[in-house]
Amino acid sequence: MITWLYVPADRPERVVKAFASGADVVIVDLEDAVAPDRKSYARDAAKDLLSSPTPVPVHVRINALDGPLAPADLSALAGLPGVHGLRLPKVVDPLVVQRVSAQAPGLALVPLLESALGVERAFEIASAGVAGIALGEADLSADLGVSTEDGLTWARSRVVLAARAAGLAPPAQSVYPNVRDLEGLRRSCERGRALGFLGRAAIHPAQLETIAHAYRPTEAELARAREIVEAAATDAGALALPDGRFVDAALVEGARRTLSQAETHPPR
Repeated sequence: MITWLYVPADRPERVVKAFASGADVVIVDLEDAVAPDRKSYARDAAKDLLSSPTPVPVHVRINALDGPLAPADLSALAGLPGVHGLRLPKVVDPLVVQRVSAQAPGLALVPLLESALGVERAFEIASAGVAGIALGEADLSADLGVSTEDGLTWARSRVVLAARAAGLAPPAQSVYPNVRDLEGLRRSCERGRALGFLGRAAIHPAQLETIAHAYRPTEAELARAREIVEAAATDAGALALPDGRFVDAALVEGARRTLSQAETHPPR
């Protein structure tokens, strides 16, 4: 999965449009995108929409687990055929994640780390039986008092490392808030990809193409991956390619991941 599109749950017509946007996953949002006086309506609208199967996978971002709304969110969503996963905001405690898992069995859980404490506990949270982890960079930036992406570099790497150490897929990047700045989005995606992220969340369909392009492998990367895998098939140990590049088991594994990714997302 490369593209994840957030849509407010209190705008059901937008959710329906999001299903046809080309996003790999649609995230129906009950939290930050919904005003306090529309929370109940948003929950009911999400329940109606997701009471039947959806054309693309759907995750729902519920309200904060330590607040009064999360229990009603979980009660309404658990067991719905259109809900494939839950995004859990502001997670700092792996035990809370385990309790949610017991309340919503079978759903993929993705805790969002949105504070210094959440990032410090990234590995423990990633090891709590979840499907993945991700940063919530707007809240994290406020918590850390940083105003540029450079201030988030360590936290981003920490989350990538924690996911890998826990045996999870690489995390997707957090949203890029300026929907008109597609060039800035492209540069940010390139930095994220270099740090080990895979894919990104979007807040507008106009961002999807830029994200997908940035994260799809290039033809040159695919050619190199094929060369590495083919060479490894004839030699189980470390080897050198004809141009002098040294290849070991770790590089072979990375090449196989690149080829696997290209099966679902064609090269750019």
